[in-house]
Amino acid sequence: MEQIKSRSAKRNRIIYWIATLWLALGMTATGIVQLIRNKDEVAMFNRLGYPMYLLLIIGVWKLLGVIAVLAPKFPLVKEWAYAGFFFVMTGAVISHLAINDAPKELFGPILLIVLTIISWYFRPANRRLIPLNN
Repeated sequence: MEQIKSRSAKRNRIIYWIATLWLALGMTATGIVQLIRNKDEVAMFNRLGYPMYLLLIIGVWKLLGVIAVLAPKFPLVKEWAYAGFFFVMTGAVISHLAINDAPKELFGPILLIVLTIISWYFRPANRRLIPLNN
């Protein structure tokens, strides 16, 4: 029984780190694109009807969220980072749907939502606000 728990814990750690590293890569890349005001990102924000200063706010929050999720300890800050990622990405999906954007525009935000949920769900006990009693 202990061997099964050990394999399960190892599998969960692997899932966590794969999802978390891909999430961190995606949020870092999109955060940087927003901070440097990439012309395609500016065009998309204009199409969505958002003010340009929001690029700076979201870009900074994404990079700070990546640091929070990857850094050891600070479980409350991690919870806020995961929530922020979820809110920003669901907001992106809703925004694209609201203006009838092509389905391909939903792929990135939906992928980041899925990675956020997987990373949050599989995070180790020492990265949780309230550790599981397993």
